[in-house]
Amino acid sequence: MAASEAFVQVMSSSFPRFNGCNSSVCNVNGVLSIESATKGRRKRSLACHQGVNASRTTQNGLRVSAVEGTNGVFLRKFDANRSDSTSCKCQPAKSASGIPSEEESKLRFKDEADRPTSLPINGVACSPSIDEHKEKPESNGKLGAAGTIIDKLHDVRANLIEEEAWSLLRASIVYYCNNPIGTIAANDPSSTSTLNYDQVFIRDFIPSGIAFLLKGEYDIVRNFILHTLQLQSWEKTMDCHSPGQGLMPASFKVRTVPLDGDDSATEDVLDPDFGEAAIGRVAPVDSGLWWIILLRAYGKCSGDLSVQERVDVQTGIKMILKLCLADGFDMFPTLLVTDGSCMIDRRMGIHGHPLEIQALFYSALLCAREMLTPEDASADLMRALNNRLVALSFHIREYYWIDMRKLNEIYRYKTEEYSYEAVNKFNIYPDQIPTWLVEFMPGKGGYLIGNLQPAHMDFRFFSLGNLWSIVSSLASQDQSHAILDLIEAKWAELVAEMPFKICYPALEGVEWRIVTGCDPKNTPWSYHNGGSWPTLLWQLTVACIKMNRPEIALKALKVAEKRISSDKWPEYYDTKRGRFVGKQARLFQNWSIAGYLVAKHLLANPSAANILVNEEDSELRNAFSCIINASPRKRRGWKKHSFIV
Repeated sequence: MAASEAFVQVMSSSFPRFNGCNSSVCNVNGVLSIESATKGRRKRSLACHQGVNASRTTQNGLRVSAVEGTNGVFLRKFDANRSDSTSCKCQPAKSASGIPSEEESKLRFKDEADRPTSLPINGVACSPSIDEHKEKPESNGKLGAAGTIIDKLHDVRANLIEEEAWSLLRASIVYYCNNPIGTIAANDPSSTSTLNYDQVFIRDFIPSGIAFLLKGEYDIVRNFILHTLQLQSWEKTMDCHSPGQGLMPASFKVRTVPLDGDDSATEDVLDPDFGEAAIGRVAPVDSGLWWIILLRAYGKCSGDLSVQERVDVQTGIKMILKLCLADGFDMFPTLLVTDGSCMIDRRMGIHGHPLEIQALFYSALLCAREMLTPEDASADLMRALNNRLVALSFHIREYYWIDMRKLNEIYRYKTEEYSYEAVNKFNIYPDQIPTWLVEFMPGKGGYLIGNLQPAHMDFRFFSLGNLWSIVSSLASQDQSHAILDLIEAKWAELVAEMPFKICYPALEGVEWRIVTGCDPKNTPWSYHNGGSWPTLLWQLTVACIKMNRPEIALKALKVAEKRISSDKWPEYYDTKRGRFVGKQARLFQNWSIAGYLVAKHLLANPSAANILVNEEDSELRNAFSCIINASPRKRRGWKKHSFIV
C-alpha cells in the first residue's frame, strides 16, 4: 500500500483489515497466516519401487534415505550399523494443542517505584504487551491527532513487514518425503554462489522452529527434531576425521537422487555435515545444545511430551550429555572448546571457555534434567549433571562477572600468588585491562566477560552469551538486571541503527591480524568482528521479558523495523553503528527473518517466552551459597560431594 493511500484510510478511519482470506493472506483460528507464493511443494518423480534392499552410504556412513514403494508407501533405508529406533519413519507429525490465545497471554505491569524484579512467566508475572508501551497521544488538540495517525501508520507498516517475513520463511521450507523438515539458511535469488547456505543448519533453524511453534505449526519442528536425531553420530570411531559419539551435525542437506538400478525412480537422501566441509573444518559444539533446548520448547508449547519420552530421543539426550560431561585434563567446570565452534564459527580468539557455549551448556543441562525419564541406569548421569550445574553456575558468576567494583579490584590485583586463599586465582595481570574498557564500563551495570583462562581474561562483551545467561538463569538476578542496565547505558554502541552487536569492541590493527589470521571477512566492525546481527533480536526479547523489562526489546524492535525489510533481510550489518548492509552478507537470511518474527510474537504474548526460560530453583541456589560460604581449603574438595537436586 502506498503511503498516500494509507494516509487517506487513516483519515477516513477505514484501515485495511488483514483478516480476510485471499490468495496470500488467511486468518486461521484468529492468527494471521501467510500462504507462500511457492505453496506447492516440490514435485518429485518418486516412482513405485518394491523390494529395495540395496544400501546407500556416504563416506561417513551416516546418510539416511527414503524410497517410495508401491501404493505411495515409503520404504526406510538406513545404515546397517544404526539401530531401528533411528530409522526414518517418514510420517507426518501429529498435531498437538496450541499455546494460549493473545487475550489469555497478555500480561500487565504493576506500578512499581523500584526496578521490576524477575517473576516466573506463568500467567501471574506481569509483562506488558506492545500496545502498552506506545506513547499515549493527547485526547484533544492537534498533537493528539497527529500522534494517532503516526501510530496507525506505523502499525500498518509493521503488519506488512510481518506478513512479508512469514511469506519468505515459508518459501524457504525444505521437504523430506513430502514432509517439512526445516528451513534453508538463506534464500537469496540474486546470489550466484550458494556455498552451504542452501542447507538446513541446526543453530539457524532454532528461531525458525520457535516461530513455527508460536504460530501453532508443530509438525515441522517435530520432523526436524526426529530426523536430525537420525543423523546424530552413534558409532564411536578411532578415525580422527569421523565425528565423536553423540555429536550433532552442523547442518544437513536434502538431495533427490536416482534410485539404484532404476533411472525412472528417485529417492530422498539426508547428507549431514559434521564440519568436514565447513570453512576451517570445525565441529559444532552448540548444535546438540540447541537441539535439547528446542526439544524442550516443543514439548512445553505443543503439550506433546511423547516425543521427548521416546526411547531413541532419551538415548540421544544422554549421548549429548555424556559427550559434554566427559572427564578430561581440564580442571574447570566450563566446557573446553576450540575456536569457531559456535555462532562465531571462524577464528576470533574465543578458544578455551567462551561464554556463549557455557550459557548454552547450562541451559541444555537444565532442559535435559527436566526431560530425562527416571531410570536406575541414569542415576550416575543425573548425579554428574547436578554437580556440573552447581559448579558451572558458581564459576561463571564468581569469575566471569565484571562491573566497576570488580574492575577496580582487578586493577589492584597482586600477582604470583600461591595459596588456597589467593585472591587473584588465575594470575591475571592488571596491565591486561584494555583502555576501551575504562570508558565503556558504566557506573551502573556490568556483564559477563567473553572468556577466562590462566593469565587471560577476554574482556569483550559477547551478546549471545550474556543474553542467554539471563534466559537460562546462569547469571544471578542482580547480574541479569545489571546486563540490561549496561545495554541501556551503551545503546549507541550495542544497538545504534540495527540491533544487535555480536560482540564489542572489534579487533583492529595488529590485534586483528594476529587473532583472526588476517581474516578478510572478519575485518573490524564486520561479520563476527563487531558486526550487527538482526537474529540476536529474539534472544534480547526473551531476556527482557524474563526480567520484566520488555520496553528495551520493544525499542530495539522498532529500530529494526525501520530498515530490515527494505534492506532485504540481510545476515548482518557493518560499521560501528550498523549503517551498512554487510559487505558479504547474504540477503533474505532466514534466522534474521525468524528472529524478527519471534521477537514480534513474544512482545505481543509475553507468557509464551516460558517455553525458553529456565528459572533458577532453590536447591541450586542453596548449593551455590554453600560453596561461597565454604573455606578455601574445603572449597577445593567440594567436587567430591554430590549435590542431589
